[in-house]
Amino acid sequence: MLRAPRFWWRDKPTLLARLLQPLGVLYGRITLRRMRQTGTDAGLSVICVGNFIAGGAGKTPTAIAIARLLDERGEKPFVLMRGYGGKLAGPVEVDPDRHRAVDVGDEPLLMARHTRTVIARDRVAGARLARGLGASIIVMDDGLQNPSLLKHLKLAVVDGASGAGNGLCLPAGPLRAPLAEQMGEADAVIMIGPGDARERVAAVARAAKKPVLAATLKPADAAVERLRGRKVVALSGIGRPEKFVATLRDAGATVVAEQAHGDHHAYLESDVAAALAAARAHAALVATTEKDWTKLAPLWPEAARGLLVVVPVSLAFAEPAGIERLLATLGRTG
Repeated sequence: MLRAPRFWWRDKPTLLARLLQPLGVLYGRITLRRMRQTGTDAGLSVICVGNFIAGGAGKTPTAIAIARLLDERGEKPFVLMRGYGGKLAGPVEVDPDRHRAVDVGDEPLLMARHTRTVIARDRVAGARLARGLGASIIVMDDGLQNPSLLKHLKLAVVDGASGAGNGLCLPAGPLRAPLAEQMGEADAVIMIGPGDARERVAAVARAAKKPVLAATLKPADAAVERLRGRKVVALSGIGRPEKFVATLRDAGATVVAEQAHGDHHAYLESDVAAALAAARAHAALVATTEKDWTKLAPLWPEAARGLLVVVPVSLAFAEPAGIERLLATLGRTG
């Protein structure tokens, strides 16, 4: 997948964005019409963890955190994902010991290491499989704009640094539909990290009387210990590679080189060789994300394992009571 164009993230639309704006208006109208359709009732509660824009905003760590909270409440959560980048259409439960990223997609493989996960291009069929396997509640990772399933709680994840970008719809900007209208379809907004863009989206949420929950992504302590004071090559294939670089710097690492690929990048042995060559040239480590490691693991030479730092992140809510109140509104329907 290609990286999002930089002009999307400007505070004010560029000339190119304005030229594309008529297409964006049409795209946004079509998407909003789909969002407002009534989906199929899966027979159990469905929580959707989505976002307003195309690209990464932190949905997957948010879905993991919510599944963990539901488990603590005595539920049996299953995460439902489309399986982007995998060859299996599903519905199928992801088995991290049997499946590979090429089968089910990188994010589902990561997710299945944390909670039971089903992939399905047909969301209704996926929900039925999860229910048959014992799910008491479903957490949809992505799908805020997908009308196939009836959603009982719709959470929109927003990255504080990027917000809604230039405020325009695809292809003129990153929004999938106009922000104010999408906000009306959400039940709450989860703001991850600080940033000026965050406040602009928060103002729209407050005007719509939607709860705004603050959260942060925290890298694992063991990874931080290895990164502190070290030179690193940042290797990633995610939607916003600059976020990963910022995480490394915040952990005390010096980023001496960046090898950023498009989101869901299918790694080759040559990518691994290039990263290791850069690391050796700079006397540095290679740092990568947990998502990227699902695809890099089969390619990484065992002899070079000591040069690698995988950096898992987890989401923490600033005020856990806020998300707990929202989860408490969901009754068992199945």
